[in-house]
Amino acid sequence: MNHLAASELILNNDGSIYHLNLRPEHIAETILLVGDQNRVEKITQYFDEVEVVIQKREFHTQTGTYRGKRISVISTGIGTDNIDIVLNELDALVNIDFGSREIKKQNTSLNIIRIGTSGSIQKEIPVDSIVISELAVGFDSLLHFYQSDEVQLQDFNEALEQHLNTYSRNSKPYVVAADASLVEKFNSPEVYLGFTGSNVGFYAPQGRVLRLPLRDDNMKDKLAQFSFKGKKITNLEMETSAIFGLSKMLGHKALSVNAIIANRATGNFTKDGAQAVDNAIRYTLEKLIS
Repeated sequence: MNHLAASELILNNDGSIYHLNLRPEHIAETILLVGDQNRVEKITQYFDEVEVVIQKREFHTQTGTYRGKRISVISTGIGTDNIDIVLNELDALVNIDFGSREIKKQNTSLNIIRIGTSGSIQKEIPVDSIVISELAVGFDSLLHFYQSDEVQLQDFNEALEQHLNTYSRNSKPYVVAADASLVEKFNSPEVYLGFTGSNVGFYAPQGRVLRLPLRDDNMKDKLAQFSFKGKKITNLEMETSAIFGLSKMLGHKALSVNAIIANRATGNFTKDGAQAVDNAIRYTLEKLIS
């Protein structure tokens, strides 16, 4: 077995993993990920009890029970670069022996569910609705640094690249599916099934213009017009593709629950973002115990 060097598996003096500052006993096998550290307590306010509260940098963790089910809630910050840290360190907590610094022979599979805000790019998906992502496309480069070809949907990759006529210096898009069993569990007439785009930034990468011109003025429209095998890109955010891709490679189950707070096609923005997020939180918690 490979012994992981101190420079690769970095542990703090108290035996916790470097960035998250967590030890294995601190987390449940069901993990809810949020971007905003202040959103953690928006979820745990519904818990029966909270047993763990730990924060380091933007990574705020609370673990407790909701109607008898043990759940951890962790803030990731924004972007797929932060997801790379969070997913790898969560996996290390359950699948690496910190004492021997060796990978365990039997792996533990986590349920990892993102609850986040997002903007719709299709007119028919209104503000204040909930989108459950069954597919995600990453416009960053994260998964290309891993041996990830087997988890990518190559036919979708090629169709998107051709449709978008991707600038040669940009990363090639990669498409990954959510865990099918979680999609089935969370799907209902109350939500939309979606194909989520994860962008490497909030402004130009999502086709927003303030003072800086875009390289491709039609990118947002081209994303909205893409259709392949009956699937259209429904909404844009900044984390889901990395969560799906890393989870699949590491043997975890992942899903993304999106509170739609803007509709880019109509120009509408929610009048009560806090309520939209709370609706997504309560929907997620109920589906977890149903």
